[in-house]
Amino acid sequence: MYLNTMLERVPGFLRSFYFLAGALFLGWMFLFDANDFIKQYEVYAKWRELNTEKEYYLSEIEKVKKDRAELLSSPELLEKFAREKYIMKRPGEDVFLLVPQTEE
Repeated sequence: MYLNTMLERVPGFLRSFYFLAGALFLGWMFLFDANDFIKQYEVYAKWRELNTEKEYYLSEIEKVKKDRAELLSSPELLEKFAREKYIMKRPGEDVFLLVPQTEE
């Protein structure tokens, strides 16, 4: 009897089969499905992280292209770059490297 009075207080559309089935379906999708809200948020966070990395790498590619164009346009700059970065030398030259000493 108490249950009947409680059910009578609930509006009719909330007691319909379609509403209950839809609510059950949404509950299942939000909480128990393989693609629930938590997973979707994790995927979205990873997507944002990858987009920021993509922007960083695209800007780095532009810098490298610019440096490459400068190096290939001038033999003096190319020689300077090779000497500083790759420790190259001309025949007959001696190269001395000064390495800072680490404290032990």
